Amino acid sequence: MIKKQDKNAVRKVRHARVRRKVHGTPERPRLNVYRSTNHIYAQVIDDVSGTTLVSASTLSPELADVRSNGGNVEAAKRVGELIAKKALEKGIRQVVFDRGGYLYHGRVAALADAARAAGLEF
Repeated sequence: MIKKQDKNAVRKVRHARVRRKVHGTPERPRLNVYRSTNHIYAQVIDDVSGTTLVSASTLSPELADVRSNGGNVEAAKRVGELIAKKALEKGIRQVVFDRGGYLYHGRVAALADAARAAGLEF
């Protein structure tokens, strides 16, 4: 049986393997996802300059109504829509998706699908 610590260590190894290949540029930044038990976070990152261009999470003021239960698929969809809206306002249309070592399933997939539906291309 795998302990929670071990699951996170395995996720970090998987994420490091993916990050060797996935890099964000000013033209096509990286959309990173971090998932905790109670919340989900998304950032659009330019890896060349090392800056976060846009960020959104279930703790964002715009999503105050989902703050009490930010660990579900519906909250992830709302974060995906919000991150896409903020990115499009800054002129970012194309991104590279970085799932953070998590399986592309559940909340991570819901965030990605909502961001695509709101206008981001990846």
